[in-house]
Parts: sequence; structure tokens; C-alpha cells
Amino acid sequence: MRLLLLPLLVAARLAGQNALIEQGFDHFYNLEYPEAIAAFERAIALDPGNPDLHNHLAESLVFQEMFRNGALESEMVSGTNSFLRRPRLNPGAGAEKRFLDEVSEAIALSEARLEKNPGDTRALYALGISYGLRSNYYWVVKKAWRDSLKDATAARRAHNRISELDPGNVDARLVQGLHDYIIGSLPWTYRMLGFLVGMRGDKERGIRTVEDVARNGKLNRLEAEIFLGALYRRENQPRRAVPLVEDLIQRFPRNYLLRLELSQMCSMAGDKACALSAVEQIAQLKTAHAPGYDRVPWEKIYFQEGTIEFWYNDLDGALQHLKSVIAAPEDVDLNTGVFAYMRIGQIYDMTHRRAEAVDAYQKAIAFAPQAEAAQESRRYLAAPYRR
Repeated sequence: MRLLLLPLLVAARLAGQNALIEQGFDHFYNLEYPEAIAAFERAIALDPGNPDLHNHLAESLVFQEMFRNGALESEMVSGTNSFLRRPRLNPGAGAEKRFLDEVSEAIALSEARLEKNPGDTRALYALGISYGLRSNYYWVVKKAWRDSLKDATAARRAHNRISELDPGNVDARLVQGLHDYIIGSLPWTYRMLGFLVGMRGDKERGIRTVEDVARNGKLNRLEAEIFLGALYRRENQPRRAVPLVEDLIQRFPRNYLLRLELSQMCSMAGDKACALSAVEQIAQLKTAHAPGYDRVPWEKIYFQEGTIEFWYNDLDGALQHLKSVIAAPEDVDLNTGVFAYMRIGQIYDMTHRRAEAVDAYQKAIAFAPQAEAAQESRRYLAAPYRR
């Protein structure tokens, strides 16, 4: 899902009773990262020696950075906009240092507990989460593949140890399942990096493992459901993902990305009415100033509507909505803008307006020259787009 479709994200949530933790994660899953960070900082002040809390804060910090960069979008790992070919993110030096410091503190606290009791499964769990978060950071933000896989191996090793000590601990298998799926999904050249650190990967086994955690987990059931929806979408099984997304919308009603994802899932499943209805609900909530929806850019809504109409051959409606996206191009993020220009060019090609198509492709290339949509647009300068 737009919030959830990143491959190596390892959720650090433990179902604690601490009100600050619950408050922090309510903000976290509703995309309210400054509020989540503040809640976890207060929790750390009360219990600075708890590695789980430092993991919670680190997770919020890195997600805030990804959200700010528009990286929590499903196009990162699906469709033509391959995640592996996106440029790395550029967090500020202060944000990066703070994240890495929190992870390092969590690792140090966990290792100190394990020195006293090597069988401390809670410390092993926290240690695995720490390495998983840092692996995710190296993968998504820094594009440092080897460093990411090295930490992913450490995360899996810690959680494998939990399974050895406590075979009935289903929650620890989430990391194992995700890593099996991710390594098994990578192109061969990237899978070779996994082989170098002893990770073979198996997509089908990974999905089965995540399904098991979603059914039987205690601490990680919610996270497993989130990732399972993401995996179903990647595997082109949107009908299986729709009920999961609908449940998440009920749990986290201020998270507008979930409704955008529901729209895409319905569209993929062949249900145009459902897809457009989900977008219309976002527009209605924004108009009504519902909590969380003032921050939704109208351009995102127009783009979603136009994209759905494009794939369902409502080309007049699509063209109107996509033109609304780039009416004020200075206000549009790069990913949305470049795709809008490219889609407009494709519509002109499909309606035999070649000169206007070429102009739109040139604007896509100028808008974000390094984007994959810009590279695709260059091909259409030589040969018109055909559905």
C-alpha cells in the first residue's frame, strides 16, 4: 500500500500497554510523524533503557523522511516505476544522524541484556528490529545494497534464534517471511548480493509465512496484515488485498494514502466504480476538512482520477483531470507531475494528435529528467505510444 509497500520495512511495534506508545503508533499509522516522534520521546524520557522505545523513535524518524520525500507510494515497487531504479533519498545530515544514533542505542541496550541472559527473547526481538530498521534505511534511503543485506541477515539471525528458543513464537517469523519474499523477488543481479550473505529467498514461502503471522500472531498481527496486503498487490492479487485495506482504513481513518491505495486496488481488480468512489471519498473528506485530509494535495486526487480513467479508456475525462494536475506545475511533486505529462502525451497519441503528444513528452522530460517516466517519454518521441 502507498504507506506500506516498501520491501524491507520491519515494523517495530510491540503491543505495550503504555499509553504513550499506543498514542505514538496511532499518530504513526495516521501519517502524523511529528506527533508520533514527540510521543516516543516522552516515553523514552520515562524509560531510557528500553530498546523498544528507541526503535519506535527511529522508525518514526525514517518514515517521516520517506513521507517528506514522497517515498511512501506504491509506484516505488510496482508498475513501471521500479523502486530499484529510483534515485536515493537525500535526508538532512541531522535527520540521518539522529536515526542512526537511535538505532545504535537500541542495539547497545539489547546486546547488554543479552550479555546477562543470552536467552532473553525480548532483547533478541528488539535487536532484530534494530537491524531491520537500519537495513531498511540503507535499502530505501541510501541505496546501499550490501550494507542493507548485511543488516537484514543480522535481523533474521536474531529472530531465527527466537524461533529456536521459543518455537511457538509466531511473531518472530514476520522478518523471516518478509526477507524470504524480498530476496526471492529481486532480479538475479540483486539476488546475488543476497547469496553472498547467505540469504536465498523464496517468494511463495515468504507469503505463506506472513499469512501465518497475520492469522496467528499476537504482537505482530497488525503489521503482518499490512505487509500481506502489500504482497498481494505486488503479486497482482488485488481482490485479496481490498478487505485488508478496508480494515486498515477503519483503524486509521486519518491516513489518506490508504484510500488512495484502495482506489488503485479496486482499479486493478477491474472495478472502476469502486476505484473512482474511493477517490471521491477523499475529495469529500478534504472539502469537509476532515482530520488528516487538509494536507492531501488536490493534484494527487486529480492524478488518481485521471489515471483510473486513462486505463478504463475514458480519455476525455482522463485528459481533463491530468491537465488539472499540471495547471500549476510549481506546486506538483516530481513523481506526480512527470507521470501526468507522460499520460497526457499518451492520450494525445491514442487520439491521433501527434504534435501535442510530442509537446507533452518534452514537458515530461524537462519536468524531471532523471525520472523513469521521463525516460519512457523519450521513447515516445521516436515512436508514438500504443496501448
